[in-house]
Amino acid sequence: MGGKVYGPYTGRYFKSDTSTDIEHIVSASEGHDSGLCAASAAKKAAFASDQLNLTLAAPKVNRCSTGGKCGYDASEWMPEKNKCWFANRIVEIKTKYTLSVDRAETNALDAVLSKCDSTEMIFYAKDNGPMTVSSNTPASVASTPTTKDALKLFDDNNNGRITCAEARSHGIAPVYKKHPAYPFMRDSDGDGVVCE
Repeated sequence: MGGKVYGPYTGRYFKSDTSTDIEHIVSASEGHDSGLCAASAAKKAAFASDQLNLTLAAPKVNRCSTGGKCGYDASEWMPEKNKCWFANRIVEIKTKYTLSVDRAETNALDAVLSKCDSTEMIFYAKDNGPMTVSSNTPASVASTPTTKDALKLFDDNNNGRITCAEARSHGIAPVYKKHPAYPFMRDSDGDGVVCE
């Protein structure tokens, strides 16, 4: 994020990364309860360090305090901001690691995701004006989301198109219609999502 330290749960900026916790979106305890207890040590280590499952959060938000995330699942805690991104990320992580989702969590995730136009992270500028970007999109796209930037950032072979391989290598897949890279990609089924 160009040197900026940002917490997606609150849309807050921090002076330094020492003011934040590295937060597991699906907590270690929730992962354990959902099936990791029987997993190999290698799978547990992969889960614990997977960037798909990591974000930044203020200690008050991450830890076990009033309103804190603690080790709760989605039926027990949702962030103040970026609910669609958060709910989708839980589904991605639990799918990737073949973890269970109980009925209450399923209902909570469905209640959020059924109302989402997009599951991309919303980057709140310091003036609190929202702008949707992918959670892995570089700060230059966050500041200036233009199609020109998309080619400069994601078209590795400079052929005027962005492939799914390029999108994945930059961590922006799946690419949704509102993303600046989308116009340079082939959406063969026309559903508004590429590289799903």
